[in-house]
Amino acid sequence: MYEIAMHAPGKNALSTDLMTWIVRELEVAAGRPVLVTGMGDCFCAGLNLKEVASLDRAGMERFLLRLEEMVDALYTYPGPTVACINGHAIAGGCIVAMACDLRVAAANPEIRIGLNETALGLRFPPKLFAMVQKRVPANAIERVILEAGLYAPDEAKALGLVDEVAFDVAGASRAHLSRLASFPREAYARNKEALRAGVLDVSEADARRFREEVVPLWCSSETKERLLGALRK
Repeated sequence: MYEIAMHAPGKNALSTDLMTWIVRELEVAAGRPVLVTGMGDCFCAGLNLKEVASLDRAGMERFLLRLEEMVDALYTYPGPTVACINGHAIAGGCIVAMACDLRVAAANPEIRIGLNETALGLRFPPKLFAMVQKRVPANAIERVILEAGLYAPDEAKALGLVDEVAFDVAGASRAHLSRLASFPREAYARNKEALRAGVLDVSEADARRFREEVVPLWCSSETKERLLGALRK
């Protein structure tokens, strides 16, 4: 078992450095079962908004492509992955959890889990949106995206954002990972690959829309002011 414990300023906020580190850790794990969690009392509070607000257009494109690279690496990782959601998993943090095979959240009603991008005026990069569409049940996807809510664990489970809520979140997460790890490694990897084949493929039209519409929106002064406002709350 290999543990990836996110540890960064801003409640483990996803900076370029942290995302690069996660990708490298998955390479080091090399197909072994992986537990993904956060250090301290938070899983991951989302993107590092200070960094995002500082980026020009070229920098923003690199940042969002790195985010997609991290999601791709986690979602298509050949071995079992379990997210131990020990605290808030907001926006990008929720994305990290959703990229794992199985997601266990702590039974703490103060924790918030969800995708609030619409409330912040943001559009999803194409790989992230494709993964969310695949992972969230059809009867909940519009509510999850358009309501942009941040939910307590039990409601997050009802919406399909997590698979289980547990009082001993670390113990339950490790038990699930051990169970998945007990299966023949090759069969697990190949069946997972078949299930996820093509999900994150980006068409030329989607890539163009990303460059011409999504990146400029993230770079706009209105968006950056909104993000900084969220940071000050």
